[in-house]
Amino acid sequence: IKDVARFRGVRANQLQGIGLIVGLGGTGDSKNTPFTATLLANAMKEKTLVDPKVLKSKNVAVVFVTAELPAFASPGNRIDVTVQSAGDATSLQGGYLLRTPLFGPADNENAYAVAMGPISIGGFNVASGGASVQKNHTTVGRLPEMGIVERSVATEIVFDGRLYLELRDADLTTAQRMADKLNKTNLSYAAIALDGGTVQLNMPEGKSPVQAMADIEGLAFMSDTEATIVIS
Repeated sequence: IKDVARFRGVRANQLQGIGLIVGLGGTGDSKNTPFTATLLANAMKEKTLVDPKVLKSKNVAVVFVTAELPAFASPGNRIDVTVQSAGDATSLQGGYLLRTPLFGPADNENAYAVAMGPISIGGFNVASGGASVQKNHTTVGRLPEMGIVERSVATEIVFDGRLYLELRDADLTTAQRMADKLNKTNLSYAAIALDGGTVQLNMPEGKSPVQAMADIEGLAFMSDTEATIVIS
């Protein structure tokens, strides 16, 4: 069951923030992106007050920072982070992301994670004598496990004494077979296929939600698949 369905409430959450990458060798944002100087001045105001108009460094780039917070992630866990240039920087190669808070879609005040570290772009962009060579995208990069979870997301998995299995690919036959398998295993589940994508079942007595979910995920049954014709 674990391979074809998930429990309602068990889901990932998308995080996003705006950050600064420093240490670029002249490949950062140009004067055509004035918000870069403003953000850099804001980052420096803890130490000194700087007029954004005098900041014209091409070694800095503004980026959107995104990540996916897995279900049940706890504070201190590390997650992968992706950065994408928001200005006209030509390359993020060699850059370092300054500490950037990441927020959820419904909360823009309390960060769920913080990211910081060196950028890996997996490509290059070289120009000399009027000729240039580029491999992959140099304005998008990754920070493997450089995001640290600051707070977890409350997860509700039991709804009025019931659990709900949601198929990754909705199918009426698969949903009914799953409900039949659950009822044959334990009649107290009283599993019902509500539609092609959802199976409802009761929480069994004497077990915690985690114990019940672990037992259910390990059940094997025959899911239905559409016929495929392969021409060799």
